[in-house]
Amino acid sequence: QVQLVESGGGLVQPGGSLKLSCTASGRTFSRAYAFGWFRQIPGKEREFVAAIAWSGAVTYYADSVKGRFTISRDDAQKTVYLHMNVLKPDDTAVYSCAREDRPQYFSSNYNNYRFDIWGQGTQVTVSS
Repeated sequence: QVQLVESGGGLVQPGGSLKLSCTASGRTFSRAYAFGWFRQIPGKEREFVAAIAWSGAVTYYADSVKGRFTISRDDAQKTVYLHMNVLKPDDTAVYSCAREDRPQYFSSNYNNYRFDIWGQGTQVTVSS
């Protein structure tokens, strides 16, 4: 059974921080795969947030979160993290993680990744 489970969402005030976790079960999490974080607001298309290459050496960020969010991975814990700082109301969304389809695939452009396994998502609400 392939499964990704996100956690760590919640309500936070503007300027605050949250750390999201994406934990994989079974063979879902392999050191050979890239992972990404996306977010979606009801009625809008899903938006790329961040990704991390299978080696962990390269990360990618949407311009809207660059400098505020950090993606990381702990292969021993089978977990990918998204550290979110200086949160804004515009960051309010359901955040989901996903795994790349091809083992050891790398591209300097995150748009070339094919994310085919998705978690259910966790709600992040930024409001005073």
